[in-house]
Amino acid sequence: MKFDTPATTNPIDQLNVVGRPLDRIDGPLKATGTAPYAYERHDVVRDPAYGVVLGAGIAKGRIASMDLNAAQAAPGVLAIVTAQNAGPLAKGQYNTAKLLGGPEIEHYHQAIAVVVAKTFEQARAAASLIRVAYDAVPGTFDLAAVKDRAPLAKETDSSGPTRTAVGDFNSAFDAAAVRLDAHYTTPDQAHAMMEPHATLAAWQGDRLTVWTANQMVAWSTGDLAKTLGIPKEKVRLVSPYIGGGFGGKLFLRSDALLAALGARAAGRPVKVALQRPLMFNNTTHRPATIQRIRIGAGRDGRITAIAHESWSGDLPGGGPETAVNQTRLLYAGAHRLTEMRLAVLDLPEGNAMRAPGEAPGMMALEVAIDEMAERLGMDPVEFRVLNDTQVDPEKPQRPFSQRRLTECLRLGAQRFGWSARQARPGQVRDGRWLVGMGVAAAFRNNLQMASAARVRLDGRGIVTVETDMTDIGTGSYTIIAQTAAETLGVPLDKVVVRLGDSDFPVSCGSGGQWGAANSTSGVYAACMKLREAVARSVGIDPAQAVFANDQVRAGARRVPLAQAAGDKGLVAEDGIEYGDLDKRFQQSTFGAHFVEVGVDAATCEVRVRRMLAVCAAGRILNPKSARSQVIGAMTMGVGAALMEDLVVDTRRGFFVNHDLAGYEVPVHADIPHQDVIFLDETDPVASPMKAKGVGELGICGVGAAVANAIHNATGMRVRDYPITLDKLLGQMPPPG
Repeated sequence: MKFDTPATTNPIDQLNVVGRPLDRIDGPLKATGTAPYAYERHDVVRDPAYGVVLGAGIAKGRIASMDLNAAQAAPGVLAIVTAQNAGPLAKGQYNTAKLLGGPEIEHYHQAIAVVVAKTFEQARAAASLIRVAYDAVPGTFDLAAVKDRAPLAKETDSSGPTRTAVGDFNSAFDAAAVRLDAHYTTPDQAHAMMEPHATLAAWQGDRLTVWTANQMVAWSTGDLAKTLGIPKEKVRLVSPYIGGGFGGKLFLRSDALLAALGARAAGRPVKVALQRPLMFNNTTHRPATIQRIRIGAGRDGRITAIAHESWSGDLPGGGPETAVNQTRLLYAGAHRLTEMRLAVLDLPEGNAMRAPGEAPGMMALEVAIDEMAERLGMDPVEFRVLNDTQVDPEKPQRPFSQRRLTECLRLGAQRFGWSARQARPGQVRDGRWLVGMGVAAAFRNNLQMASAARVRLDGRGIVTVETDMTDIGTGSYTIIAQTAAETLGVPLDKVVVRLGDSDFPVSCGSGGQWGAANSTSGVYAACMKLREAVARSVGIDPAQAVFANDQVRAGARRVPLAQAAGDKGLVAEDGIEYGDLDKRFQQSTFGAHFVEVGVDAATCEVRVRRMLAVCAAGRILNPKSARSQVIGAMTMGVGAALMEDLVVDTRRGFFVNHDLAGYEVPVHADIPHQDVIFLDETDPVASPMKAKGVGELGICGVGAAVANAIHNATGMRVRDYPITLDKLLGQMPPPG
């Protein structure tokens, strides 16, 4: 199905099933512990062996020698795979570093061996017996130390332009009546998902099957085949359930490759789960940023000049954290400048994590906007509303398909009780707590991606949907079932959804807030094709056919779907393909975050007291699961603001706090009452579902709202995240 004109009335608009806050159909499996996650696939192979990965003990250099003798002689050991005996290995399209290092080492904990044994304990014990000697060389691990030498990042499809300029920023900034020039930093941060990167691999002759935790099935199937040097059709990747990804499982990782290599060497199935420290140092992470923001405005509060420059680092061949992209689109202003610079760092590779780009970028931008409002003597909500725009500020001839930022801010302010906020900081006390409110805009782009599905109707009237789309805990099973049920006029309990298998049609996959709208659009396309086949099979004009109550009807004629399918059933396969609507219209999602915090006047402990998110993201396909995504994202935003920080050992080049004991994330006690409001809207330009993504919108702006609330409570402005109490101590106002 080609989608190149805005959607008109279609079967989804009935809203009999779509748009309802239905329970997750996979919920019982997860609640009872029977959902088949990758490491727990006891049903697919017999008697698997276990692999334990050995990571490099240096960040840069070479392996001088590796003594495997003691490990090979250890009880239960079946095979040890290293770069020396693995055979030729390529590097996948989506990998920055090699997944199996040696003799060259590119980063600390880069996998250099996998030990395969009959039991996990035997494999772990044997791995500890490997003796490795290194020739280490000095590396670069400190972004701040090399910032001034960092060149402009190379433009890629995912980064977009790395430098943009409209008008004459420097002249306009110099002439502005009110100006801000400030630097902000965000640290390296980890995905820290519950489920480790894990894979079970098995060979049948020259065919490989991996049951793994992966968000993008087609990408990783191709990269695994490319790395191993075998045809893609010889690789099957299965990933029906994922215990958290957040971008960390978008790409092929070493667990999948080493499980495949270990299984081939041992001659039996092998399962590998990365140890928790290797998940922090051997997979991707969110890279640190240094950001400079300059804003100039007239006394009336209108922005005349805005510039956002960002520095981040990655391994050679990597890409930048796209922290400036929201600044290109969020606020009006005639004179504009953005730049992204990229330093080469010898740290584990940086890549997508929890709304890459906008999440760390808005942690800076939305604090700068508050600082400007304060300098202008304006309310922060009103300053944002004043500088709203309905067109792309860089290309004024290009309108937004939908942009209701002002409504989100106004409604949020009303519901949150913003009028009670004291503009002068440090004025509100609740016992020992200084209390403040903060606000930030929310912004995340909407991405259109091709997505396909196959739909079967059998003689019992059961509809089965197959697509390689994944469910990373976001509710894909449910919204896909809702889409099929709505389009074909059947109840939800007559829809079976099968996901996460490379044997199924290629979907958009899960990531970047693109999964829900695109995958359901692909399912809708396949269902519309099936509707046509059903109607023709019973002699009804497809244009006149109505699908409802398990039947297809036209006029007075009604035929049960089970009867129409017959004994052989009917199958249709199709997908959504997009035209140029994303070029003609800027497609984005918008929102507003409101946060109230308390700061202990003596200890500077920060406690979030309440939170509200107001979101405008097109049609909400399932308000219940969408709310769950947004409150989860809000929680991640609190973590980024107050505690998450991968501490870099700048001498040896590794993340020191590389486990869940040292890397702090929010727990239940840290998170108060959270409210979420979805504006009632549809966006016909975005997809036939008239929906856009919403999950990552929930994190974009939260960190800044927390920082702004802390400033309102205390009068202190912290521009370096996370905002820990040591950055507040010594600056607190005297007791009053």
